[in-house]
Amino acid sequence: MTASLAPATGFATRSVAEIAAALPGATAVFRRHKLDFCCGGGAALAEAAAARGADLPAVEAELAALVPDRAAAPEETAALIDLIETRYHATHRRELPELIRLARRVEAVHGDNPAAPRGLAALLETLAAEMEQHMQKEEQVLFPLMRRGGHPMIGQPIAMMRHEHDNHGENLRALEALTDGGLPPAGACNTWRALYTGAHKLTDDLMEHIHLVLLCHLLLGRIRCFCRQQGQRGRRWTRPTVRRRRMLAIECGTWRSGRTGTARLEAFG
Repeated sequence: MTASLAPATGFATRSVAEIAAALPGATAVFRRHKLDFCCGGGAALAEAAAARGADLPAVEAELAALVPDRAAAPEETAALIDLIETRYHATHRRELPELIRLARRVEAVHGDNPAAPRGLAALLETLAAEMEQHMQKEEQVLFPLMRRGGHPMIGQPIAMMRHEHDNHGENLRALEALTDGGLPPAGACNTWRALYTGAHKLTDDLMEHIHLVLLCHLLLGRIRCFCRQQGQRGRRWTRPTVRRRRMLAIECGTWRSGRTGTARLEAFG
């Protein structure tokens, strides 16, 4: 896997192909500015932008905005929900259409290659449709209940979300298989490499998204504890201990002891 890029390192001197392969979403930026990242991707970004008359600072700013923010999750439930919606929901909606476009192109151009990910575009389309429905349920039903501090019936939407998360897990396993774990074959073109980089990031993002919704180290434990104590008079709500939140995570299938893709996907097994 190509090393990820950070804004601090600058983009101007890096080749367009390198950026496209390392930074999910960069291909959409290059298409908007009419910069060739496939056949002519060997040129440095500054050189390519000058040749096309593109605004280099504007291109760099758009690329920098794509670099994911790995800041720690906030402690407050409302802020945590805001993070899920802005960091994950918005990212899924922005990046999945471009991944589908890349997958269609790779399948069309390289369909006769035995290593071609045939069926990947269809899988991504299915995943995008299911995720859109899922995110709308979170935004319209589950999250409003959580923002209000919980509800005695919140277990029903949580159970539905858990069921749908299992479906996402099946799709992610299929995605890992089709993309050989995100490793493009030797000699793969820049479009192919960009597709696999984006698919790998999608897997990471969706696993982190699911983990935050079901537990977030705080959120699910808070809501469940709150709901279980609604009928217990005179008992003040307290935040669950670290051990209790960990047990909830294990119960929900979201506890992750490792950081590898395999360890993350095993949470769905």
